[in-house]
Parts: sequence; C-alpha cells; structure tokens
Amino acid sequence: MIKLWEIWKYALGSFSDTKTAKYDNAICIIRSVIFISYLVTNCFITAGVIRHWNPHNHVQSMRTR
Repeated sequence: MIKLWEIWKYALGSFSDTKTAKYDNAICIIRSVIFISYLVTNCFITAGVIRHWNPHNHVQSMRTR
C-alpha cells in the first residue's frame, strides 16, 4: 500500500527534493481531492449529455370539436 501511495504522489506531481519533502503527503491529498471533484463533475456533465443525446419530440395535438 505504501508503494501505491508513492506512485500516486509522483503521478500527481510530487517532487523528491528535501525542501518540500515534508509537504508531499498534504499536497498529494489536496491534488487528489481536486482530481476527484473534476472527475465527478465530468461524469455528471457526460451523463447529462448522454441523457439528452437524441430526445424524442413529442407533439401534442389539440382536438377541436
């Protein structure tokens, strides 16, 4: 699990220098939250586009007597 966390940190752009090493985990958490919020937002946008892709046009006819 630790190895997976290290890979995720570097995939999100963490640096391996000594100056910011103590902040790497916090930066990774913040970037993960931003990534997840973008992912959820894009899923809702995509779902809305798919839902309204080709709507049927319902024409209501009025009957006159």
